[in-house]
Amino acid sequence: MLEQICQLAREAGDAIMQVYNDAAPLDVSHKSDDSPVTDADIAAHQVIVNGLAQLSPDVPVLSEEDPPAWEVRQHWQRYWLVDPLDGTKEFIKRNGEFTVNIALIEAGKPVLGVVYAPALGVMYSATEGKAWKEEGGHREQIHARDARPPLVVVSRSHGDDEMKQYLKQLGEHQTVATGSSLKFCLVAEGKAQLYPRFGPTNIWDTGAGHAVAMAAGAHVHDWQGKTLDYAPRESFLNPGFRVSLF
Repeated sequence: MLEQICQLAREAGDAIMQVYNDAAPLDVSHKSDDSPVTDADIAAHQVIVNGLAQLSPDVPVLSEEDPPAWEVRQHWQRYWLVDPLDGTKEFIKRNGEFTVNIALIEAGKPVLGVVYAPALGVMYSATEGKAWKEEGGHREQIHARDARPPLVVVSRSHGDDEMKQYLKQLGEHQTVATGSSLKFCLVAEGKAQLYPRFGPTNIWDTGAGHAVAMAAGAHVHDWQGKTLDYAPRESFLNPGFRVSLF
């Protein structure tokens, strides 16, 4: 199943790159929460939804681009959680730091995850307690690793005062900014040791990255120390969280 989901992510990535590489200006509209959406978001959504319907017709799909009503999903025990284009702001800036996110949720836990960065040609995937990175035709298992001073990965598009205060209290560290769910993956492959998040995220932003980080040996906890939970609830919003080795 994992390889089939990786292939589906590649196909969605191809649909995104067709728009990304087009010289014409991007057609950007905004949703009710003011987040941007492009033709690439919609094209990738269609590829993934159609592909999942063939691969697992009995498993429902929750995609950012067409989230089902609460009445429809409130009793789901197993579902696909999809962000067809995570990092739309980075896509619009054309900096390459955007991803296709596909996760399988079972009993509130992400048990399979794929994060694909089509512009960078990098695929992260995870299932059954193992995580991999594939780049340039080479695939290797990845593990979270400690380092001193720690490298802290922060959002490129979402800074806030709470983050500045947290980093000030952290002690010696270095920071790097990147977009989308690649932040989870940097911790998963041991390049970064900490990804703190205070600003708002939705469950589709984190599910696949959470699966990769967790399979690589990292933890994804809210600021009260509880693991992020994807069991159905009315709101799609996550609490603040941190991805780390401890």
